[in-house]
Amino acid sequence: VQLQASGGGLVQPGGSLRLSCEAAGIIFRIHDMGWYRQAPGKQRELVASITSGGGTNYAESVKGRFTISRDNAKNTVFLQMGSLKPEDTAVYYCNAAYMAPWGKRLNYWGQGTQVTVSS
Repeated sequence: VQLQASGGGLVQPGGSLRLSCEAAGIIFRIHDMGWYRQAPGKQRELVASITSGGGTNYAESVKGRFTISRDNAKNTVFLQMGSLKPEDTAVYYCNAAYMAPWGKRLNYWGQGTQVTVSS
């Protein structure tokens, strides 16, 4: 299984970035997908998630600024980030999750992409 995240970089406060995560080795359409982030000295936190059915969920801190979407034909999940703030600075990780029929939740992680918001 591979989750290849891209799109991170340095952006000024108020700017925008679009993260992408392309999955390989899984049946993408049946997996719930999520973006997490981890800032230095802090725990990893959920930023946004999208279920296999398209339902979305966002952390309060990013509601109204970030949008998660998926393209099942391209095995890719996106995170459109706008009105970026310095506190959004973190390594962003892509996650794929699936509840197997035997009751175990399978979790896969990408390698992370750095987002730095600074003037």
